[in-house]
Amino acid sequence: MNEILTAGKKLEWRGSSVLYIIAAVLALIGLADSIYLTVEHLLGETAGCVVVKGCSEVLGSKYARVGSVPLAAFGALAYFAAFSLAVLAAFEHRRFEGLLMSLVQAMFAVTLWLLLVQAFVLHAFCDYCLLSAAVTLFLLIIVFAAYLFSRRNV
Repeated sequence: MNEILTAGKKLEWRGSSVLYIIAAVLALIGLADSIYLTVEHLLGETAGCVVVKGCSEVLGSKYARVGSVPLAAFGALAYFAAFSLAVLAAFEHRRFEGLLMSLVQAMFAVTLWLLLVQAFVLHAFCDYCLLSAAVTLFLLIIVFAAYLFSRRNV
């Protein structure tokens, strides 16, 4: 079950590979969220909240952009990089595991800062921002577990 034949070679999937694939899927969810918010910003629209009330306050604040570039665009780049590194790590390119771990840690630090801004400065929350925060948290947990698992099996 753990073996797949590709191009005449036997490829053995390890537990860390499965975790990195899960991380890649999570990164795609975050990428879709970030792209949606970026497009909405560039079109001059404000995404409406479904669960909480506060999207317009959060997404329209000075904290939602760096100059004229929406913060979500940086999130899209980060999620795309996380997706790419997770796929490379899933195929046992070990040198990318550390890069992925560092990237996800940085993403989580930014996420914590943005959550603090929403809670204590803006006093408003955004559905899409909370989704991104949840994705980043789960991404951190999965990547950390995969990293530990792969190091144990080296």
